[in-house]
Amino acid sequence: MSGMYDVDGAVETDMVGANDADAAHGAGARVVLDNVGHTFDGRDMLFRHLTMTLLPHHVYALTGPSGSGKSTLLSIIAGWLRPSQGSVERIGCGRTCWVFQNPHGVARRKAIDHVALPFIARGHTRREAESEALELLAAFGLSHRAHSDFRALSGGEAQRLMLARGVASHAGLLLVDEPTAQLDLHAARTVTDRLQALSMSGATVVVATHDPNARDACTDVIDLRDYQA
Repeated sequence: MSGMYDVDGAVETDMVGANDADAAHGAGARVVLDNVGHTFDGRDMLFRHLTMTLLPHHVYALTGPSGSGKSTLLSIIAGWLRPSQGSVERIGCGRTCWVFQNPHGVARRKAIDHVALPFIARGHTRREAESEALELLAAFGLSHRAHSDFRALSGGEAQRLMLARGVASHAGLLLVDEPTAQLDLHAARTVTDRLQALSMSGATVVVATHDPNARDACTDVIDLRDYQA
């Protein structure tokens, strides 16, 4: 599955991502994980005893070896999957958006259009939406690509565009799954250099990654190896 998904809405057919009504980030917004653990077979635990509070304006790197449950924990945080043990409480987070590892956009639509659409959907005029979109494109190093077709973007540029669109969705909880997994070293670096910009809207951000550079670009680290039996 590719693109960006709005947990409270639906994947658009022409533009990936969420563009529902604006969700305010409530005062004291947080995600509380209390003694969370999960198993799929009832015997072998992927992780256990995970207790922490995730806060706005933080970008959490979710790390661990392949098969350690990174994507599973993202699903639990999003509310898609009930943990086998413990509980997750999302307080004042509003909507949740998920940016998947394979960027997918509309081939002949401009980069600026991909980022402006969520603003337009929330009632902004086209001029206001494009102004906001240009600020986000600049934050993700894409100012020079604002009027380029999606199909003309490199892999790293396309991934950064989807991250910018994630911020534009104004979700309170933004989940990013392996943003550099499909990129070469240079393209991956262009993405990791911009990861901290993900929290500029005040969202709580969790980035599942195996990339040490992506991990180091985040503000906090959750290493699932610390929660395995």
